[in-house]
Amino acid sequence: MSSPSIPFFSFAVVGLILLFASGPASARIQIPANESVPAALVFGDSIVDTGNNNKILTSPARCNFPPYGRDFYGGVPTGRFSNGKVPSDFLVEELGIKDTLPAYKDPNLTPEDLLTGVCFAAGGVGYDDLSSKTASVPPLSEQLREFKEYANRVKAMLGEEATAKFLADSVVLIVLSSNDIANTYFNSRLRELQYDFPTYADILVKTATKFVMDLYAVGSKRIGVFGAPPLGCIPSSRTVAGGLERKCSDKYNQASQLFNSKLSAGLNSLKGNLDVSARVVYIDVYNPLLDVINNYQSYGFEVANKGCCGTGTIEASVSCNKYSPFTCPDASKYVFWDGYHPSEKAYKLLVSRVLTKYVPELM
Repeated sequence: MSSPSIPFFSFAVVGLILLFASGPASARIQIPANESVPAALVFGDSIVDTGNNNKILTSPARCNFPPYGRDFYGGVPTGRFSNGKVPSDFLVEELGIKDTLPAYKDPNLTPEDLLTGVCFAAGGVGYDDLSSKTASVPPLSEQLREFKEYANRVKAMLGEEATAKFLADSVVLIVLSSNDIANTYFNSRLRELQYDFPTYADILVKTATKFVMDLYAVGSKRIGVFGAPPLGCIPSSRTVAGGLERKCSDKYNQASQLFNSKLSAGLNSLKGNLDVSARVVYIDVYNPLLDVINNYQSYGFEVANKGCCGTGTIEASVSCNKYSPFTCPDASKYVFWDGYHPSEKAYKLLVSRVLTKYVPELM
């Protein structure tokens, strides 16, 4: 889908936008005094999607309908796979840039939106194009194409030199692999029938490192890459692979851990191909989320093995809808919102912990 063109704006207006985006004045994460983060750019899947699949009516990987978004501003479902904000939003909030991160496909994007960051992520996408195909959504290469288009739109406003600095100073987040491991490999067995998991993990990491270098080639120099979460402990995996007691699946969790070790090593191997100012950082989300799941009561939750939406055991996306009579009244009591995605409260907790640890490494 092509994005709407940006009308002509005077240099005065662009100057005001640059002033607004010049630094995180109210940042909750401590940024070095000599550094600035003008924008956040997010790539990935449904964990960070803020509405890019809303118009793909043939895809099950969308959620622009109730009860999604019931705790978002105005109770409006925006295409975020949660009851409220998602990590993309908390990223820009914690950095003091703005309250929410709009989807790049949002037809109402303004120049201010472009110059403070957008989200390219789309539900259903994986490093493996088969993940995207089975979800009837464009592959990861589409997010790269959109990013190049975005860079050209920024260049039309700021000029080439200022755009290069803008892209280099912006924080990039990549959040992928869950669909590949949980759905394309285990649940559907589409790849399990072709590869043992170590081989498949190598394929995913090869794509991940190439994607990082593709973003770097466009101009990104502060790139954080999320590892896989403990996929064996999400509600749907407990239901599918956790037995009658719905325990965490060791098989899924071990796969996540193996992928993460390979991803971390793969990202470290890129350092020799980057200039000295570039930062590519592996971000561990497996252990922080597992800690919340295992010790949920100490974090103020009441339920960790089921989601709030529907029965909480399997529903996600189109199967989590307003027609279910079982959806809980208070999502803040649950670690998970649906069978796959954490609740807003859990996201907020996790993002704050993760950013506090890893953002300094990106500076």
